[in-house]
Amino acid sequence: MTMTRLLRPVVCLLTIAATLSSANAQSQSHTWDPNLSGGMYRNPIIDADYSDPDVCRVGNDYYMTSSSFACFPGLQILHSTDLVNWEIIGHALDDDYPVLPEYAGSDIDWHKRIQHGNYVWAPSIRYHDGWFYIYCGDPDQGLFMTKTQDPAGTWEPIVWVKRGKGLIDCCPLWDDDGKAYLSHGCAGSRAGVKSVLFVAPMSADGTHVTGPSRIVYDGHEEQPTIEGTKFYKRNGYYYIMSPAGGVKYGWQTELRSRSPFGPYEEYVGMAQGKSAVNGPHQGAWIDTQNGEDWFIHFQDKHAYGRVVHLQPARWVNDWLVIGEDKDGDGCGDPVAKWKKPNLPSSGSFQPSEDDEFDSTELGLQWQFEGPWSHYWYFCDAANSRLRLYGVQQPEDFHNLSDIQNALLQKFPTENFTVTSRLRFIPNPDYKPKGEEAGFIIKGMDYAALKFVSTNDGVVLRHVTCRDAMKGKQETIHSEIALDFAPMTQPATVQYAVDDIPQPRSATPYIYVRAKVWSKGIGNGIHSYAQLSYSIDGKKFHDVGEPFEVKEGKWIGAKLGFFNSRPTVKNDGAMLDIDWIRFKGK
Repeated sequence: MTMTRLLRPVVCLLTIAATLSSANAQSQSHTWDPNLSGGMYRNPIIDADYSDPDVCRVGNDYYMTSSSFACFPGLQILHSTDLVNWEIIGHALDDDYPVLPEYAGSDIDWHKRIQHGNYVWAPSIRYHDGWFYIYCGDPDQGLFMTKTQDPAGTWEPIVWVKRGKGLIDCCPLWDDDGKAYLSHGCAGSRAGVKSVLFVAPMSADGTHVTGPSRIVYDGHEEQPTIEGTKFYKRNGYYYIMSPAGGVKYGWQTELRSRSPFGPYEEYVGMAQGKSAVNGPHQGAWIDTQNGEDWFIHFQDKHAYGRVVHLQPARWVNDWLVIGEDKDGDGCGDPVAKWKKPNLPSSGSFQPSEDDEFDSTELGLQWQFEGPWSHYWYFCDAANSRLRLYGVQQPEDFHNLSDIQNALLQKFPTENFTVTSRLRFIPNPDYKPKGEEAGFIIKGMDYAALKFVSTNDGVVLRHVTCRDAMKGKQETIHSEIALDFAPMTQPATVQYAVDDIPQPRSATPYIYVRAKVWSKGIGNGIHSYAQLSYSIDGKKFHDVGEPFEVKEGKWIGAKLGFFNSRPTVKNDGAMLDIDWIRFKGK
């Protein structure tokens, strides 16, 4: 299957284009720009964590999605016209991620705790017969599909395509004769076996498999840890393009056969070679409307996650050679910079970073750490701020890694500074004390500047937590009392709760800042962050020592806000976020 065939009237595409223009304003990044002078670009084209990217083309428009794991809204949708500049236009999974009845009573208490690294793995996006389809695997539940005719709009409720524990990394293929197939891999952690790939027959409407999955390739000897299938058909060959060798050190494998069920020949189309790009693999073959071939893939950069690269590609003897093949061995190396695709560009921009919170909807860059609730926040556009409400901690709460209502976004690049203005409004009648909210950098470990309600008033506390996801307790490094003057605004503000006026004392607005930088390159890269705060937004005070940032479970580190409380009580603390702004090194 190629990605060039248009199967719906042009009016459908015009409707989509109109939706895109109003869905999310393009924004010039203050931190990363892949565009170079002279019609060149540099990699990565997105220096942020869009893991396991896949792309489809419809006319002159390109659409990307990626793994979202336990981050919701999930399956963010990105759009581009030139393959270099991308913006987020929507998401396919909202607040209704399915938990199947047979799993709800299992040892996994699905909606009451974070499922770090679970849920949505390695999606594929395809356009077929007027519909956009996304297929994805949940390693604990099976293979799923959602579809839409407007990728920037609402996607249909997710459909369970194949049951089974350990099923992942699926991709559909609609053949020329009307038959359909689904390729997929399996997760050794659940299935007890890995390094094998499967193909199953599928219904023409793409809603369910119609027969058993067959193992069509065993990679144990030559292509260990092969996974992440992308299924294509070209020149009479069926291709399964899959990464092998592991996330940090692997390569891009290509399999081809005259039958969807094999037998398959194997080929390595790209590896690290002499480049600094470790583990270049898992992505999408793209054939453009102007006859060029390209390949989008990720590179794992530890705390920064899996960033997105664009490689030139060409077909040689019906194998795709990806990157630059200087030595002529048929296996390409990733390029650091290259001539841009011969495509029209709609501007120079990256996925959204800054947010003034002047909309009635959350910015598309924001995600919670699990299936989420509209009870958790208020987009107060009238006052140009976001308000987060306190959410009760789970009974076995250990630290902030257990907070499901952390509202976070990805690191936008390696070196940047982020600043935000926020205030805390505790509930004076809340007992026991212990409401806390603030700014956090979060991965396997975390560092935070948080407002904490104590018996002696509210303090601004600097904390870190090593091995947070293993249940370790956080360390308090310092704290300052927030009863100082002069105030940036009156300390007491009246709020109405259930139409009953209640006095609330708000802290002054505090400016929080994180300066983030990197050391090393490729697989040896490390990330550090220095937190600071300011009362007036001009003079900032560093707190503690630089913090070494760690990646999360299958994702890069993220930053953002949280608001939690230790027990159930009607109407807890509120955190007001005035804005968040990024700048480069």
